[in-house]
Amino acid sequence: MAVSPRIRTQVQVMFFDTDCGGVVSNIAYLRFIEIARTLLAEELGLALTEMAENQRYPVVVRTEIDYRRAAKLGDQLVIEGRLERVERVRFWCAFQITRLKDNTLIAQCRQMLALIEMPEGKLLRLPEHWEKYRGDDSAELQRESQAPTSDKKYTQ
Repeated sequence: MAVSPRIRTQVQVMFFDTDCGGVVSNIAYLRFIEIARTLLAEELGLALTEMAENQRYPVVVRTEIDYRRAAKLGDQLVIEGRLERVERVRFWCAFQITRLKDNTLIAQCRQMLALIEMPEGKLLRLPEHWEKYRGDDSAELQRESQAPTSDKKYTQ
């Protein structure tokens, strides 16, 4: 079985990410994860331009997020994402947000997604080449700390 794709990107916390106390608002974390998920989709062969051309998009079906510590205005955050699990018509991605300067865990997130074809909203089977990522979940958990990541930078 192939090693699941992984990405790593950075964002800086801006004024619009925070509340009046300079603490990152909970919805801003989902935007950071959206950035990472888009980069991960590209690693999986779902480039933005191709999705727009063929009208096939990954859509979020479920989001689970645990907020561990507060990020603040000016913080540099690292968002790591990986393909966690592949099923017949849905897949799971996992994300972790840490503060760069002290490696503090800020948030962890899992999302379940499915591929749909627009404009009908038709549910699609996952691409055949993703079969190489299917496998035993316990083996995946053992690999997750060992697999290399590709660094990608997102500039706001």
